Amino acid sequence: MVGEWSTWCGKWLGSAPVETLFERAHLSTVVGLRLADGREVVVKARPFEHRLAGCLEVQRRMHQAGFPCPEPLVGPEPLDGRGPLRGLVVTAEALVPDGTVLPPRPDAPELFAAALARLVTAAPSAADVPSLAPSPPWNGWDHADPRPWPWPDDMDVDLNDRPGPGRLDETARRVRNRLRRAALPEVVGHGDFESQNIRWNGDTVHVVHDWDSAVARPEAALAGLAAAVFPAGGPEDRPATVAETERFLAGYARARGRHWTREESEVAWAAGLWVLAFNAKKASIAQPDGGAAARLAEEAAERLRRADA
Repeated sequence: MVGEWSTWCGKWLGSAPVETLFERAHLSTVVGLRLADGREVVVKARPFEHRLAGCLEVQRRMHQAGFPCPEPLVGPEPLDGRGPLRGLVVTAEALVPDGTVLPPRPDAPELFAAALARLVTAAPSAADVPSLAPSPPWNGWDHADPRPWPWPDDMDVDLNDRPGPGRLDETARRVRNRLRRAALPEVVGHGDFESQNIRWNGDTVHVVHDWDSAVARPEAALAGLAAAVFPAGGPEDRPATVAETERFLAGYARARGRHWTREESEVAWAAGLWVLAFNAKKASIAQPDGGAAARLAEEAAERLRRADA
């Protein structure tokens, strides 16, 4: 892998890699490299999207504002050559080592909520960065298809061609209608504020990763999305319960020194249910016996009630 990155790093970073520190692949190929000049960097390759320029600018401004995120170094720039990554675009950022995933603890909803509130406070305005549209599908309720589901990010399948299970499609339709009639200003935030993207030093956020997930959404929707999924990818790797979601939203409002209006509260609960429904829909296809949709069905009525959907 070092050889595959030599030309790109030499051209854009001014130094060739000498060691691979780690490599991961999901929606993007992410590789940690030590360069010949001693720097440790992370390079990330994925298909080109116009929104990437906005994502990189958000990350740059967040770093300049002192928020704990990796310093962006270059990109997005094309990756030339003949390897399997040919044709993708690449960004590079400084490697931020250390930090840990937050272990299970009673005050986790409040800690994650305060971290997100700090992020939104530090973020630039949506008007000051290139467009972040379209939002990723897990918060893409405003997609163009009149059917409920957008095209998934990591599956080559039309979710609308696979009915069910249960009332999942109806849930998505109702939540989508609720969110599309909301009239709230958009702010810049992080659309995938899950445990797997955050590292901590005790009670303090050490670094937030995955700035390809920067989005412009109503603040209540950003809080609602995170409130529903913040434990994901962590030690328990699960969605939040209704009670945890409620505590997160209350903690976020306290951290921002504000109160949710009725409209904002409903949008927050609707956004959280959207991402839970989207994840459950995908899981029902990838793992039909996994039970994600059944678990969501136990909470869906209460979440729909709180969303007024």
